[in-house]
Amino acid sequence: MSRGDERCAIVGSGLAALAGYAALRRGGVRPEEIVVFGTHDDPTEVWRTRAASIRQRRLRSESDGHLAAAAFPGLAVREALRRGTPAPLIASVANRYHPSVDAFVAHANALRARSGWEQSFRAQRIARIAPVAGGFELGGGTFAHVLVATGHPGLAKPPEFAGAVHAYEPHDYASRVAIVGAGMAAATEWLNALAAGSEVVSIRRREPLRRPLNVPRPFFSKRGLAAFHATPPERRAATLRELSTPSYPAGAAWDAPLDAAMADGRFRVVRLTSDASQTPQACEQVICATGFNQGWEQDPLLADLVERAGVATHAGWVALASDSTVPDLTDGARTLSLSGVAGQWAFPAADTIAGAKYAAHGFLRRACRTR
Repeated sequence: MSRGDERCAIVGSGLAALAGYAALRRGGVRPEEIVVFGTHDDPTEVWRTRAASIRQRRLRSESDGHLAAAAFPGLAVREALRRGTPAPLIASVANRYHPSVDAFVAHANALRARSGWEQSFRAQRIARIAPVAGGFELGGGTFAHVLVATGHPGLAKPPEFAGAVHAYEPHDYASRVAIVGAGMAAATEWLNALAAGSEVVSIRRREPLRRPLNVPRPFFSKRGLAAFHATPPERRAATLRELSTPSYPAGAAWDAPLDAAMADGRFRVVRLTSDASQTPQACEQVICATGFNQGWEQDPLLADLVERAGVATHAGWVALASDSTVPDLTDGARTLSLSGVAGQWAFPAADTIAGAKYAAHGFLRRACRTR
């Protein structure tokens, strides 16, 4: 039960939740004022499992892709100091620095240890958030400010491949592998399977874009976000749909092994249609590198909130203010914010670390305003 001094609740215990917690702590909110409701006391656990499943070694994000509330020092600075070389800083200036998975996990663990996370964490799954006067009831208490950071609502698989393993689930590679999808996870799996000696068939509905980040850089800037926020709902939803096009970075590190494998007959592309019979029958294994389920309807907690509280939505997105808060349930006394992928209406790259920090800072401003 809430003891009365717990003012803020974070629903979820992954990376976005840790980013939110770090922002609150840096803003002066004490651990005893925060409750983190989640199923994993280690906020890196789910992400680490998925990264290990696709044999990921480096992040797509750059030096600013860290969880600490302050922008400085970034991961490039930390690595430069640790290694005693300016190389990471030089790479960062050229937008070519990508932190290793190990370095990122070490950073997250250190932040967790010094932040007071363990004192605030409560092992409990939240199924409902009930708006009440001046706050929200959940988890046996009432909280004035709630940050929802529940992550992606499940792994997505096309119906015709429902029985296949997902790329983000632990797996090995057969001698002949069909990989469904065309984004970053799929591209990583093409190289993984080829390196394991497999023949690979890439099954895709559309051609991927080649870009360094999952959305174009302008959407990470104040000017780009201001233009995005100024668009009418229909245009904003269309933009988000366009940004969902699969992509992975350009460069020889990706192209050279794929070109060589294609020349050797070990890699080929097949267009996926509604006819599942076109799937190459000779493949011994199908891996779905098809990302996550999308839309608020796929998240039971958000679906319940939309239905019971009448929260406004547009297409598959919950309508948010520019600071990632839910306008229908936020006022001078209480705050409800969405972090992670559910916050795309406010920040197109909401499912990145930068997106988690964007929502976290907006949440902090609201929480501190009513102290």
